[in-house]
Amino acid sequence: MKNSVIYYSVGALLYCPANNKGISNSVINQKFGNKFSLALCLEDTIQDNCVAEAEDILIDSMQKIYDTRLKKEFFIPKIFIRIRHSSQIKSLYRRLGAANELISGFIFPKFTPYNADRYIDELISVNSKRSSPVYMMPILEHFSIINLSQRYDILQAVKDKLGETEALVLNIRVGGNDLCHRFGFRRSSSESIHSIKPVSSIFSDIVTTFGEDYIVSAPVWEYYGGSGWDTGLRNEIREDRLCGFIGKTVIHPRQIGIVNEEYAVYQKDLDDAVSILNWDKDSHSLVSGSISGERMDEFKTHSNWALKTLMLSKAFGIKNE
Repeated sequence: MKNSVIYYSVGALLYCPANNKGISNSVINQKFGNKFSLALCLEDTIQDNCVAEAEDILIDSMQKIYDTRLKKEFFIPKIFIRIRHSSQIKSLYRRLGAANELISGFIFPKFTPYNADRYIDELISVNSKRSSPVYMMPILEHFSIINLSQRYDILQAVKDKLGETEALVLNIRVGGNDLCHRFGFRRSSSESIHSIKPVSSIFSDIVTTFGEDYIVSAPVWEYYGGSGWDTGLRNEIREDRLCGFIGKTVIHPRQIGIVNEEYAVYQKDLDDAVSILNWDKDSHSLVSGSISGERMDEFKTHSNWALKTLMLSKAFGIKNE
């Protein structure tokens, strides 16, 4: 169980095509607030013949943010680059120059045991040149994990590959849309991806494999307008949390506040968590009523929940019923 708030702090990860020329101004002017992370995407959102241009625009955007930050204070989110292939890691990091200090990490799409070594080796190389960590966020979305006869072996092989660099894995991400695409599925704004059993079973296996040792982030929610989109998002996040996910990919600024609200911790949960973590180990009893007198708290079976709740409160804040 992760015991550092950094792993819980990606939160709402706003995806943006790397060729969006307005993203630097949006960050500088704090258009999206001060409680989100940013992914600049060079993969699925960019046409194959436009990647070089998108890289140039990304470099210019980061340089503009960096230069402006030298002149005035403003919130800079955790910024990640979603690359297409491993060779982009060192190339982009070098081209960013001094602005590379703004990069929190790289997102590795369609991560499998077969491309893992290339990604990891390149990331280690970049980390050897910087004092603060450059993290990775691999995405489990490759169609190979659909096949039941090989899914468990692939997931375990990925976990084995990540083991030596576990501290650099900020979280594991899942590609809900990629997996739904294979079946031709698409949920409406009133439906949850967790109700799509062929896909939710894959999610369950991912959380079962990685959830004890890593933070696993929830899939994207496509809706940001129309009737009930926000209610649908809230309902899915509650299912995300119940199923072991922390944080969520978002594709519109309207979604950011909802993600943050839904991951905030209820005060009564935090009270119980602190009580459990501060349990007197010399006590003859390891069970008691909760602070609110509503449920049972047991040190041996609720301590991991308590640690996670404490980390979430630090990352997302506290809310009342």
